Amino acid sequence: MYLQQSQAEMLQLIEKLVNIDSGTYVKEGIDRVGAILKKEYEKLGFTVEVREEEKYGNNLIIQHKDAFDPKIILVAHMDTVFPLGTAAERPFRIEGDRAYGPGVVDMKSSQVELLYAIKALQQSGSESYKNMLIILNSDEEVGSPTSRPLIEEKSQGKEYALIMEPARKDGSLVSARRGGGSYTVIVKGKAAHSGIEPQKGRSAIEELAHKVIQLNALSDYEKGISVNVGLIEGGSSINTIPPIAIAHVDIRISEMHQAKYLEEKIKEICATTDVSGTQIILKGSISRPPMEKNKQTVSLLHLIEEVGKEIGLQVFDTATGGGSDASFTSATGVATVDGLGPVGGNAHSEDEYLEIKTLPERTLLLAKTIDRLSK
Repeated sequence: MYLQQSQAEMLQLIEKLVNIDSGTYVKEGIDRVGAILKKEYEKLGFTVEVREEEKYGNNLIIQHKDAFDPKIILVAHMDTVFPLGTAAERPFRIEGDRAYGPGVVDMKSSQVELLYAIKALQQSGSESYKNMLIILNSDEEVGSPTSRPLIEEKSQGKEYALIMEPARKDGSLVSARRGGGSYTVIVKGKAAHSGIEPQKGRSAIEELAHKVIQLNALSDYEKGISVNVGLIEGGSSINTIPPIAIAHVDIRISEMHQAKYLEEKIKEICATTDVSGTQIILKGSISRPPMEKNKQTVSLLHLIEEVGKEIGLQVFDTATGGGSDASFTSATGVATVDGLGPVGGNAHSEDEYLEIKTLPERTLLLAKTIDRLSK
């Protein structure tokens, strides 16, 4: 009942946050969002440590002033993918049962859901909010370069990780995510006039063509491995044997052991050339671990499903190819479930939306899950 009555309040706070530009590279906006949330948490008796950052927004570490060795870590990012000026161009609005605006579901509504889950716990008399450590990070949309070490550090000793990415369009939680990384393949050849003395040249593009075929052949979709040469560039003019060519390669894996195999194969492919006289420089790595659906995850999912049944909400789960901070908590051995935010869709687009009716029900699911995990 409390959450149903609070829906209008929740939407007002979501509107306030959505109407602040907080793209990953808009540090001032992220820090404004952080300042608003810091104040809200402090009203509830929480302490907020601000980890200052120069390039990206500041990261926040939050726990109740009476917390002692909390066992649950919750992670929610404050940044969006939208550039400065987007909020003014298309501010928060409500149409029917949906709310729209930049970052409305990914993941400013999740920020409000988390805050109100704590309020609901306090209203109910439960003290399980003392069993939580919260990280609000500022750079998830670019791979969490500053917050990843913080998340990994704070995951040590935790038993459960609840990641506040939005639920899928059908309401599913996320139980597995693919890991991955990226490589850049730089091929150096030798320029020559293609009409007068082409034999003196060494084509970097020809060499790169061999490598593109070999790299793409590493994909094994049945095993959840994909290698995609998604962007290439090269050459200087149509009548010049190309002296340089570059490929940018996206890697996705489903299981951690696949990383070593792929790294070795990629290095092996780029260690030799098919066009004599060319040279290859390889840069990059597989940097994001996968979030695997292991026994710990399944056990945590079952508990959340039971909580869902108690409140009349059927809980499903799914795997997704996209990345999130769930990979980092999962890789440290903590039972992790993602997608605990409200339901919405079309993230990262002009049509991003929140299903308003899911705000109170997902907030209740989160609050009851935290309470159950603390008993």
